Amino acid sequence: MTREQFISHVETTQKAFRRFLVALCCGDTALADNVAQESYIKAYLSCDSFSNLEKFNAWIFKIGYNTFINHKRSERLTVGIEDAKEITAHDSADSSFAYQDLYEALNRIPAKERTSVLLFYMQGYSIKEIAEIQETSQDAVKQHISRGRNHLRGLLSTN
Repeated sequence: MTREQFISHVETTQKAFRRFLVALCCGDTALADNVAQESYIKAYLSCDSFSNLEKFNAWIFKIGYNTFINHKRSERLTVGIEDAKEITAHDSADSSFAYQDLYEALNRIPAKERTSVLLFYMQGYSIKEIAEIQETSQDAVKQHISRGRNHLRGLLSTN
């Protein structure tokens, strides 16, 4: 893939990619921006070895998903839960966000379920494509979507 092709593909996919990452990060736009930037850097550094241009979207989403997972694994809890609640209660940008309830519910379900639900419903990926992105079986993806739906239904109906 040439530099020009990479730039063109990034321009056509960046809105959907960022929307996916914001939802994956449960509304934390700063984290989503960091994950997106790191993902694009990783993709650019390895774009010479990437040849299937039709699969660029799935490729960049996979890089983004893996970058998010790696970030979550390395993240350390530095603030107590009560302190975190107090901080977010005073943050007018987050508390006025239109999808705050959804992001809070997404944050409470396992990452694999959240990713499968977001890729399937928000981005329109097929079960097979999601399985490739997450490097898992199609049956596992179906199970993640089903469980994720049920978890979200339960969490959102109590709000």
